[in-house]
Amino acid sequence: PVWDAVLVKALRQHLAMTQTVFAQELGVRQSTISEWETGVYEPRGASTKILTVVAEHANFPYLTNE
Repeated sequence: PVWDAVLVKALRQHLAMTQTVFAQELGVRQSTISEWETGVYEPRGASTKILTVVAEHANFPYLTNE
């Protein structure tokens, strides 16, 4: 999937986590989550893989471009 601002925020809300807790779970800073959710930056590389794994384990419905 393309992890844009809307999808990152939707996943976090699906997990019922604050930005701080979500950041701790992903091993990134809270400000990184905020930047992803506001569209300042998009997740790249390993972060996209981690988000995908978390989404799959949480049964989060996301669309793939494959």
